[in-house]
Amino acid sequence: MNPTLSAAVTAPQTGAPDAEARIRELASSLSLEQQVQLLTGADVWSTHAIQEIGLTRVVMSDGPAGVRGEDFDERHDSVSLPSSSALSATWSVEMANRYGQVLGQEARRKGVHAVLGPTINLHRSPLGGRHFECMSEDPRLTATMAAGYVSGVQSMGVGATPKHYLANEAETERFTANSVVDERPLRELYLAAFEDAITEARAWLVMSSYNSINGTTASENKLLETPLSTEWGFDGVVVSDWTGVRSIDAANAHQDLEMPGPVGHWGPKLLAAVNDGRVSREAIQEKVTRILRLAARVGSLEGFAPAVTELPAELDGAAVAREVAVRGAVLVRNQGGLLPLDATALSNVAVIGHNAEEARTQGGGSATVMPKYTVSPLEGLRKALPDDVSVTYARGAKVAEGLQAFPRTSLHNPVSDVPGIRVTFLAEDGSVISGEDRLASHLIWFGVGIPDGAATIRMEADWTAETAGIHHLGIGTVGQIRFVLDGTEVFNSELEDDTEVLGAALFDPPKTVHAIEATTGQKVRIEAAYQLPKEQAIPFTAILLGEETVVADPQADIDAAVEAARNSDVAVVVVGTNAAIESEGFDRKNLDLPGFQNQLVEAVAAVNPRTVVVVNSGSPVLMPWLDKVGAVLLGWFGGQEFGSAIADILLGTEEPGGRLPTTWPAALEDVPVLSTTPIDGKLVYSEGIHVGYRAWLKQEASGGAAPALPFGFGLGYTTFELGKAHAPRSVQAGKDVIVHVPVKNTGTRTGREVVQVYLDRADSAVERPVRWLAGFAGTHLAPAGTDSVEIRIPAKAFAHFDGGWKFEQGAFRLLVGRHAADDFQSLEIDLR
Repeated sequence: MNPTLSAAVTAPQTGAPDAEARIRELASSLSLEQQVQLLTGADVWSTHAIQEIGLTRVVMSDGPAGVRGEDFDERHDSVSLPSSSALSATWSVEMANRYGQVLGQEARRKGVHAVLGPTINLHRSPLGGRHFECMSEDPRLTATMAAGYVSGVQSMGVGATPKHYLANEAETERFTANSVVDERPLRELYLAAFEDAITEARAWLVMSSYNSINGTTASENKLLETPLSTEWGFDGVVVSDWTGVRSIDAANAHQDLEMPGPVGHWGPKLLAAVNDGRVSREAIQEKVTRILRLAARVGSLEGFAPAVTELPAELDGAAVAREVAVRGAVLVRNQGGLLPLDATALSNVAVIGHNAEEARTQGGGSATVMPKYTVSPLEGLRKALPDDVSVTYARGAKVAEGLQAFPRTSLHNPVSDVPGIRVTFLAEDGSVISGEDRLASHLIWFGVGIPDGAATIRMEADWTAETAGIHHLGIGTVGQIRFVLDGTEVFNSELEDDTEVLGAALFDPPKTVHAIEATTGQKVRIEAAYQLPKEQAIPFTAILLGEETVVADPQADIDAAVEAARNSDVAVVVVGTNAAIESEGFDRKNLDLPGFQNQLVEAVAAVNPRTVVVVNSGSPVLMPWLDKVGAVLLGWFGGQEFGSAIADILLGTEEPGGRLPTTWPAALEDVPVLSTTPIDGKLVYSEGIHVGYRAWLKQEASGGAAPALPFGFGLGYTTFELGKAHAPRSVQAGKDVIVHVPVKNTGTRTGREVVQVYLDRADSAVERPVRWLAGFAGTHLAPAGTDSVEIRIPAKAFAHFDGGWKFEQGAFRLLVGRHAADDFQSLEIDLR
């Protein structure tokens, strides 16, 4: 008989038993009406307060890479960290912990009790719209990094919320899609990605997803009970994704909290269902207990000590953002040691690319925050290079589609005579209710900010043209809008949303754009008036004032970039994606760089062999020029310090420390698992346990295409040697294994190595991947420095799921190397 891995059910996390008893007593002291009210949010972002028991509201906030707070107001700025794909590329639990701590600090600063992150769905397909927001394609890497993130957030006394539970790897038809997944991949991949965040890091919340899993909506699914609550011992709050509760049936599942409120599918309907016996009082009591337990943990329940009373030393959020961007950047090509650049040997540097000047520092959708500043690669290099180095910029190829918000420096508030824009709220009779001075021209109100009685929002600003020529100014929103340029009404009608994607109007709204000629420094008065709708199911309004880049002659842009590159010592070309390609709400159509960026890179490389390409995308893109340029650095969505980090790496102040958290293909048709589009409402995970590099290895074993860049791959500026690995020859099933690997820095610079251990089993009675990641660890060493890296292989790495966790006894191989396609050092281990 194969031994089974028993499920460890852990004790509640509330502390003293008397505290738990008092929480349950408080829950039972509430009337049924109070209990049911507590199970739906009080508003868009918070739970109800009940004064008589000392319960204040619990405030939640997006997002995974920054904490926005209850509003989208740029005056209440947030630290913008690199995207989760960048964080996972660090392959560092310590970095994930510090990242989480910064989020916890930000949450406390903004009066937030629970951060709605991390997003830990797997990179099943590179077309996934929220690929950038998720961590990796591998469940072991994802689970380990997610646990570090959760621990960091909760060290600040703030709840973390792993999401979206479960099998939510695509955005197409995301509210209704049915993810059809067999039990084994569900357990070994998609649930495994969540497990450590619950069983080790002890997350205080989990968010259920929109989709169905095997025919049952996530908020009503038995998976909320098993394994989450039973096997894993989760005693926190299961919060719905916003509008994710669809019926009373969710109350009979382990769904605890419906968001947003105050109106939802529960409320009076749930009260009636309890009274007529369709939902038990015991189920309601358990949900209320969990919410009060959360409130106690975060300090929102009088008479209970919060879970954390001593906070760790505060971290510098901007410094952490910069460090993550450096340590997550992946160097994938460096011919002839082109990088790092020697600044003292440079006289002319060409910086090329739309994303060099307008970098994409964060993903679109609910993950968006409003940073105080962002540093573009162009700014970062100009600041870092000596004054005697000439820096020439050329756009080269348009990337940013649609309206882009005006640079804050170009706006002046004509009413208050300060920088920015004046916003005035008017009543139906035209009288002024209130006004405010805003800094940015992208205005968003979600649940808060618009005063009662407002019927119209009026906006006024003076915009200054930075260059002479034709400028395309416009406004984007959904609804009735009047738009005036220099006293001339250019639009007065309704803009309609035809995307049918909730929230798409937030970052890519329907728009009206108008050409106006201006000289350098000329001021243009902009006025707009938006009519608020009479009724809104969810209080959400977004208005974008900005400029659209229109390129009449794309070849002329490329030619100008080529001339800049031809006359430079080095050409740094920044290519990437934009908000219309990578965002919540929709999946990608392909993996191509938008516009003429590929042609741009090829043209620049043809005239300057010292061409460095920086890729500014949150997820894989195709790089047909990969072998034609001198160096390639993958920078992801690098957060507010992105440009500073890029300059640090290119000029050698820092070493690129990243390793790929996901496989990068050479061609779209090569990708073994690609589809994100349901057929007849079903998205079938037909690949089973073969996802990411596992699918690529299976494909290669059958003579199929290999990827451009394998999972786990990454170069540095120094070299390392891995010594002979040591591990026990035999181990009892159900026990962890410790592998020791000597590492030496054989190069001339300090650097970081990540040792990766994979497993394989050639003669297996059950289907297995060609190999699978079992553990990893990193080390940072000076030249000639040595270390013995310790890598823990969890017992479950050897197990497979077949109605329960089971072990196949006999020989497994431990493969020690640097990436999934390496020439491995092999050790045999006998599982008994």
